[in-house]
Amino acid sequence: MNTWKTDAQLQQDVLTELKWDTRVGPTEVGVQVARSVVTLTGTVSSWAKKLAAEAAAHRVAGVHDVANDLVVNLGSDTTRTDTEIAAAVRHALIWDVFVPEDRIQTTVTHGIVTLLGTVDFPAQRDDAARAVGYLAGVCGVDNQIRVKHAEVSKTALQTAILDALERRASRDAGKIELEVDEGRVTVSGRVHSWGERQAVLGAARGTHGVDQVIDKLQVAP
Repeated sequence: MNTWKTDAQLQQDVLTELKWDTRVGPTEVGVQVARSVVTLTGTVSSWAKKLAAEAAAHRVAGVHDVANDLVVNLGSDTTRTDTEIAAAVRHALIWDVFVPEDRIQTTVTHGIVTLLGTVDFPAQRDDAARAVGYLAGVCGVDNQIRVKHAEVSKTALQTAILDALERRASRDAGKIELEVDEGRVTVSGRVHSWGERQAVLGAARGTHGVDQVIDKLQVAP
């Protein structure tokens, strides 16, 4: 099936997707598309909204690249001190069962949360950023958490991705291509949906020894 869309079609589809996402106000985000690259502009009231807008754009079939130029402006009524944010960040890390909080250090400066430390899996690094990214007062997350290096087995990666796709009733793992360079894994090829894309990337990130996943997948229903 040919899923190629013009820039105008992509722009309209992204605007429609944003309209249906109740986490983002319909007038908060501007959408520009040039050579299939979607650029999000405007001002939002939280880091969480910035992430939600980006995710909405990526859900649109035919969108592969998004430049998120949204500016976070908390407003005077919702401003928290860095001390208050730091305390909330620590509580969020403690309460998230997927995050090894005792191995993570944080610094908060003008609402920007910097995460430091070392974990075993990329998924733990991502979960830490997710845990703090939706807190009130946070206007950015700089995730500098490192993943312990270990030898990556390409066979183990292929098996993990195949299992993930089979759980979603897909048998197209043969269309997924992997390049492994020590702990860095580049994933390319075609999947049928945004959900399958997330399943493939999640399987790669959850494989022992992977510390970075480069996403070059294309969604082609």
